[in-house]
Formats: sequence, structure tokens, C-alpha cells
Amino acid sequence: MTGPARPTSMRAAVLSADGTLAVENIPVPRPRAGEALIRVESVGVCHTDLHVLKGEVGFPKPCVLGHEVSGTIVELGDDDSEEAGADSGPRLAVGDRVVGGFIMPCTRCEACRAGRDDLCENFFAQNRLKGTLYDGETRLHRADGTPLAMYSMAAMAQYCVSPVSGLAALPEGLPSDTSAILGCAAMTAYGAVSRAAGLQPGQTVAVVATGGVGMGVVQIARALGASRVIAVDVSDDKLALAARLGATDVVNSLDADPVAAVRALTGGRGVDVAFEALGRPQTFEQASRMLADGGALVAIGIAAGAATAAIEITPLVRRSQRIIGSYGARTRVDLPSVVELARQGGFDLEQAVTRRYRLHEAADAFDDLAAGRILGRAIIVMD
Repeated sequence: MTGPARPTSMRAAVLSADGTLAVENIPVPRPRAGEALIRVESVGVCHTDLHVLKGEVGFPKPCVLGHEVSGTIVELGDDDSEEAGADSGPRLAVGDRVVGGFIMPCTRCEACRAGRDDLCENFFAQNRLKGTLYDGETRLHRADGTPLAMYSMAAMAQYCVSPVSGLAALPEGLPSDTSAILGCAAMTAYGAVSRAAGLQPGQTVAVVATGGVGMGVVQIARALGASRVIAVDVSDDKLALAARLGATDVVNSLDADPVAAVRALTGGRGVDVAFEALGRPQTFEQASRMLADGGALVAIGIAAGAATAAIEITPLVRRSQRIIGSYGARTRVDLPSVVELARQGGFDLEQAVTRRYRLHEAADAFDDLAAGRILGRAIIVMD
């Protein structure tokens, strides 16, 4: 099913095997059964992409990055499969505005059938390891036919292909550009706060590292009823933004011992939930020491390489504390919930997005991200 005639070529930011990120002209992909071709409005600039770009997370190259997207469906793949139905994703049509979640559930593996989209076996085995979709093939190629691996839907391009199962409709009233961050920054935060932590109204929270996802945790924790949200970072500018987005207290860990400061703010008790959103051993260990009795450390940040952290065992045991990993959320259920939260004003897109780039500035965007010059989230807006 197609809409108006589409071009045959497009511009995409291609990451080559030597680590160079440059814009190239490549063929526009075609969606297959159960997939949608999206004309990209914008794509988020995420630290996870940066890990791939720097070689800290293994991924096939050449490839196209970009795993949170907003845009318009311009074509739907034919689907005569008897298995295609309500479980395969939302009912969408050509012309619909959508956002795409970075976890694109296959809908058929054991985890997906159990509703655990965040553990989709094929997403990790096919997309994250091989850069393909679920038939084992990529949809992207260079002009000379060289295959290009896809990181999620590979949205750093004018068009991208996503399984319909990874999409949610974008209602009127939400902007087409900044809404891209709902697919990772917001959805990852929602999964951590609502699913992993099971946050209850009145509980206290510390958010260690307030980058794009950390800022999302601040907003969603407040929206879901946290009584106190303590933002911890090394940047006064980031902490000021966190305060505007709902943090009740801020701690600059360059000026004070963050563990002592968080405990002082909670009367010595510690917090019910500490979210670690950077993936560094030092901050991971600090977050573990901020917990109250019975508290939970929710780890969100992706670490470089095989990084490990030392956690003191006895307090963990004696105080009935928990350490929980959280990677995204359950896309088919949680992405629409995140969109609705934003529609109701519980997630401020305009304040969360602090920088905009054009596609030809993609390398500059990642340089700025690596240097800590981006507060909150940046997006790349297509020409």
C-alpha cells in the first residue's frame, strides 16, 4: 500500500568501517510484510549511537544509526500472512504521523508472545547483533549495492523502514519534530520508572546522570507521583534543566559527595529508587550506596566494553536491596502510554529537546554529545 510517488534515492548519515560518519546518497528502502516506510521528520541523538560510533559497542559496519524517530508513513508492505493480525502492531495507514520505538518487537518469539517486547529474542539476535530485520536481511544498501546494517530502524536518513509493531500513532497536538525522543529517551525512562522500579506515589528517587534518558526519568518519576526527585550530575547547566523538568533537589557531584548529599536530603534514610543513567562503574557504585532499606537500584546506562562495578554484598543482603537492569520498555503497550503521557502534559518535549541539527551536521551533533555540550536531548531534523 503506497501513498504519493516517492523518490528513488535519499540522503543518509552512513557510518563507515573506519569510523567516519558522512552523508551519502543511497536508494530509498522498500518495506516488506508487516513493515512501514516512514518519511523521517526528525531523529534523536543518543549516547547509545555514540557508543557504536566510538566502537565501544560492537555493531556491523557500514551502517546507519538513529533509533528514535518521528515521521509520516508513506508506504506499507504487503502482508498476506495468516499470522498478521492485532498482535503484529497498531492499525496504521499511509499518511499517519507516527513515532518509532527503538525496540521493534518481532511479535512471534517466546518473549514477545509473553508480552515482554523488551526481551524480544529476534531484536537482539537479528537487529542488535547483525543489523538486519527479522527475515535476516537489511533494507538499506549503498548505491553500489553494498549492504548497510540498520541500528533499529536506521532513522538518520530521509526515509527509514520499521516493523509496524515498533510504531505508535502521534496524535494532533504533539509536534512532529521533538516527538522523536518519545521512542527512546522517554520510553526507556518509562520502562525504568514504571516497569523496573514499579514506582509508587510518594516514593523518593535519585537520578544519577541527567543526560537525555536521565532527564526523561526526572519527568516521568514526577508524573507518576514521586514525592522527591534528586538529580545528580557534574554540570550545573544540566541540573538547572533537571530542576525545570521536575527535580525537587539537585546535587553537583563535583562540589559534594553525592552519596552523602542524597542521604542528607532524605534525613539519612536514602532513596527508595536510584536510577543510574550513565553506565560508568563509579556512578553505578554511588547509586547503590544511596539506597534506603528495601530500595532498588535501576541500571539504565549502557557501559563501554565489559565494564564492571563493585557492589558491597552485605548491605545488599541485610537491607533487602535490589539491583535491576532495565533496557527500554514493552513497546506495543508502553510506547502508546508514553505518547499519551506527553499529550496530557506529563512529558515536556519542548524543554527536553535543547539542540537541533540538520542531517549534514550529524557528525557535529555526536562531537557535541561526546563533549558534554548537549543538555537534555538533541534531534536531527530532516531537510
